[in-house]
Amino acid sequence: MIETFRPRPYQTAAIQALTAGWAGPSNRLAVVLPTGAGKTVVFANLIKDMRQQLGRKRALVIAHREELIEQAAAKIRAVCPDLRVGIVKAERNHHRFMDVVVASVQTLAVKRRREQIQDIGVVIVDECHHAAASTYRTVLEHFGAWRGVPVAGFTATMTRADGGLGEVWQNVVFTLDILEMIGDGFLCDVRGRRVTVDGLDLDAVKTRGGDLQDGQLGQALDDSDAAGTIAAAYTEHASDRPGVVFTPTVATAQSMAAAFNDAGISAAPIWGDMPRDQRAQELARYKSGAVQVLTNCMVLTEGFDAPWTSCVVVARPTKSPGLYCQMVGRGLRLHPGKRDALVLDVMGASTRHKLASIVDLTDQEIGEVPEDRPLREMVEEQRAEEGRRLVVQQLHMEEFNLFGQSSTQWLRTEAGTWFIPLRQDLFLFLVRDPGGRTYRVRRWDAGQGVRPPNPDPAMPLPEAMQWAERAGRALAPSHFVAKSATWRNKPPTARQLAHCRSRGVSIPRGATAGDVGDLQAIHRVNAVFAHLAASVPVAA
Repeated sequence: MIETFRPRPYQTAAIQALTAGWAGPSNRLAVVLPTGAGKTVVFANLIKDMRQQLGRKRALVIAHREELIEQAAAKIRAVCPDLRVGIVKAERNHHRFMDVVVASVQTLAVKRRREQIQDIGVVIVDECHHAAASTYRTVLEHFGAWRGVPVAGFTATMTRADGGLGEVWQNVVFTLDILEMIGDGFLCDVRGRRVTVDGLDLDAVKTRGGDLQDGQLGQALDDSDAAGTIAAAYTEHASDRPGVVFTPTVATAQSMAAAFNDAGISAAPIWGDMPRDQRAQELARYKSGAVQVLTNCMVLTEGFDAPWTSCVVVARPTKSPGLYCQMVGRGLRLHPGKRDALVLDVMGASTRHKLASIVDLTDQEIGEVPEDRPLREMVEEQRAEEGRRLVVQQLHMEEFNLFGQSSTQWLRTEAGTWFIPLRQDLFLFLVRDPGGRTYRVRRWDAGQGVRPPNPDPAMPLPEAMQWAERAGRALAPSHFVAKSATWRNKPPTARQLAHCRSRGVSIPRGATAGDVGDLQAIHRVNAVFAHLAASVPVAA
């Protein structure tokens, strides 16, 4: 358990930012981490690191939902099995002799309940974008937030429609962008598609608190038969994906579930006031696969941990980037066999509302992202065009398609050279003629280095690829180079993992034997090219 929850580098950096910040004049500090970044792991390790400093005092964790309370208590027990962790919520009142108290803010809002809890040395607020509410401020005031007691707030989005957060949190000491998480392999990539509902007039929906009003929005969705359109789009684009649908009202959550079931996709609605046992039953059915899609009235934006989710339907169009990130973030966690997340954005006629979209997942300046293009890939291309990346994508899109459609496993070096790995000491690669659109095939082996064929014609890319693939099949067994080889889908071997560890090759969570083999080959060929003489023409 301790190994499972060992902090990642960015989680350690967040802890260090908090402790450094508390050494200064501010004590109410916040950390903003994307959904899926593991904020509960961060504050569990923060408590662990503060044990000696706290002495006889205790840690208090405040949350507003049962799922968040249970998750926080479980993570703290896993990270710190020697600590006594108690829960204070409704009829549960386990705070005496506890080292850590995880409590409901609603329960602590009752004066006699919060007064029973003594000797608090640090306060942690989960989903701290709620902390401007009067209940939170009353509780935080009682436990010394405005008298110097260290307070740490954690959230995925530091936004609140009615403001007031600046009066609670003095400084945000650590932030992490979703694109950074995707780039470092801690979240999966994401791509989006628009689902346009004919007859959905969003201009007729009024705003409240800076966002579309839930009741009117739900009525507009039902009046336009959005449920049928969304179910059809899901069937077309995500029929094999487990997913969640966010809706503005309970009624729309129920109508969406009915439409999905009518379309042959098993679905179940859940909402905030649903009986606890019934909601737990539906969540269990979703986990087991008995239900493919959960439709919900905004109850899954926080505390919902289902990493197998690979499709998110935003059937609650919003003007709030923060809310959009919370919804989409439910689909970005890593899971074995999961390659990416698909977001279906429900759209209608709108001229006066600027709705949040996939570009709002990052604070980085990016243009419009075409449908079905992975967000990270799109951003990397834009960076390349602006000269901010060392590796310039020089192949045209049709060239990418050629490699992607080939039955041979083509790989690419950091410098952009396409190659076919054959053995540890042998590979074939393509050389692009300077200033032209023709290519030549080259062979590298450990004994003789780079060698051209005889004759050595310059060929268009399709012919050069075919030539290299025929040569590859002649030099190595077909299952070495075929994308469809069965070994590629198996778990990585102990030998593969040991080899990568010894060479510092990072392995993404859920990687297959084929994925790891590709990483090994790219690492090996990168090293070869790094030592080749400058006279050898290597181009993308």
